Amino acid sequence: MKNRLLKTESRIDFKSKQDEFAAFIRDPENNPMPADVNGQRMDMYRELFFNNIEGFLSGNFPVLRKILDDQQWYALAQDFYAKHACQSPHFSQIPEEFLDYLQNERDSSNDFPFMLELAHYEWVEMALSIAMEEAADYHPDLVNLLDQPVALSPLAWPLAYQYPVHKIGPAFLPLEAPEQPTFLIVYRDRHDDVHFMEITPITYRLLEIIQEQEKTLAEDCVRQVARESNHPNPELIVAGGLQILKELAEKMIVTLA
Repeated sequence: MKNRLLKTESRIDFKSKQDEFAAFIRDPENNPMPADVNGQRMDMYRELFFNNIEGFLSGNFPVLRKILDDQQWYALAQDFYAKHACQSPHFSQIPEEFLDYLQNERDSSNDFPFMLELAHYEWVEMALSIAMEEAADYHPDLVNLLDQPVALSPLAWPLAYQYPVHKIGPAFLPLEAPEQPTFLIVYRDRHDDVHFMEITPITYRLLEIIQEQEKTLAEDCVRQVARESNHPNPELIVAGGLQILKELAEKMIVTLA
C-alpha cells in the first residue's frame, strides 16, 4: 500500500513539473522557470521548440512572413506559440492550427485587415499538395459535356475573398477591401502540381452549383446560372458556361460524376 502511494505521488509531481516546464517554454514572460532546473538548459529547450514552430510557420506562410518585419513576425509567432493549444501532434497540422488561432484567438488592432485571408490562401497550397485524393484521368466524354453529369474534382477548391490575396506582397498592402470580392480556383493537376487561377463571379457560382448538386447534368448547371443572372439573353450565358466547363475539364477541375 505504501509503495502505491509513493508511486502516485511521484506521478503527480512529474505531471506538475511537466506543466511548469511547458508553461515556461511557451511563455517565459508570464510563467516562472521551474525550480531546480538549469537556466541555460531551459533557454536551449525553449529556443529549440520555438524555432521548430517558427520554421514551419515561415515555410508555409512565405508571403505573410515577407510583408512583416522581424519584430512583427516573431511577435506573431510567439503569440501563437504561447496562446494556442494545438489539437494535433502532427507537424503538418501546424498551419491549420495557425489559421484557427488567427480566426479565434488573435486580437491585435495592428494586424493587416487581410491577414487571415492571406494566411488561408497560403494554407490552401500546402493542404492541396498533401491531400490524399488522386487526380482523375481525362475522359473522352468530357469533350461533349452538354448531356453529361459533372462533378467538381476533390482536388479543386473554389475560393472567395474580400481582398485580392493572390496579389498581396511587400509592394501591395491594401488596407481596405475593394468593392468587388476576389474569386479563385486552386487545383492540383495529374502531376501533383498546385495551380491558382482567378475566375469570374459567374464561374465561381457555376462551380458552387456543381459542388452542391451531385451528378447534375452540365446543361442544367449552366442554365441555373443563366436564370440567376437575369441576363436578357440567357442562351449567351449557357453557351459561355459550357465553354468555361470545357476549359475547366481540360484542367481536370471538372470531371464526370
